[in-house]
Amino acid sequence: MKILGLDSSGLVASVAVVEDGNLLGEYTVNYKKTHSQTLLPMLAEVAKMTELDLGTVDAIAVAGGPGSFTGLRIGSATAKGLGLALDLPIVSVPTVDALAYNLAGHRDLVCPLMDARRNQAYTGLYRFDGNAMDAVRKQCAVGIDEIIADINSRGERVVFLGDGVPVFDAYIRAHAAVPYSYAPAHMNRQRAGAVAALGLCYAKEGRMQGAAEHAPEYLRLSQAERERAKRENAAASV
Repeated sequence: MKILGLDSSGLVASVAVVEDGNLLGEYTVNYKKTHSQTLLPMLAEVAKMTELDLGTVDAIAVAGGPGSFTGLRIGSATAKGLGLALDLPIVSVPTVDALAYNLAGHRDLVCPLMDARRNQAYTGLYRFDGNAMDAVRKQCAVGIDEIIADINSRGERVVFLGDGVPVFDAYIRAHAAVPYSYAPAHMNRQRAGAVAALGLCYAKEGRMQGAAEHAPEYLRLSQAERERAKRENAAASV
């Protein structure tokens, strides 16, 4: 089974192709260009370098959220467009799950941290038995104080990864009551290889949807939506 993976949920733009147990190619960039400029050219380059015939792809796995609202929309639109054009199903892979899957096989509790602003993180808690992943706390949007308190209550070693690590480093150092570590540079950000590999597992379980049905999972309202709700509530109370 061959899976095309896409991730534009955060600062990283990434494209990968996984076939059964092999990562055939991956193109990942963590730099300033917008994903609308990079994602399709990256896909074209991966296809060229791996001699990929898109007609041989079985499904498209995309980081389905949470994450950057703009980034998720770009990834979703790209996946939907390809899915509709190629008549391929979509595998929506929870972003935090895919980030945790970078550390498949790790002995410690795994805690992805994506910066959600306002001292909040998109996060979750995961354990691995070999490559089998168990979400002991499913992806959520919570304050950094809440997830650290949860970790402390479990009393286990934990490894953190994600773009939230440098943001919350001072808080972790001050409040973590368990031994902890940070994932190394080549494993600490979103990667389409992980999206595709986890998407392959989900596809084999039948967890796919039609391209027209796919929509990102934001987990919380955008800033514009929050401000509009605040204005409406203020007007209603007058």
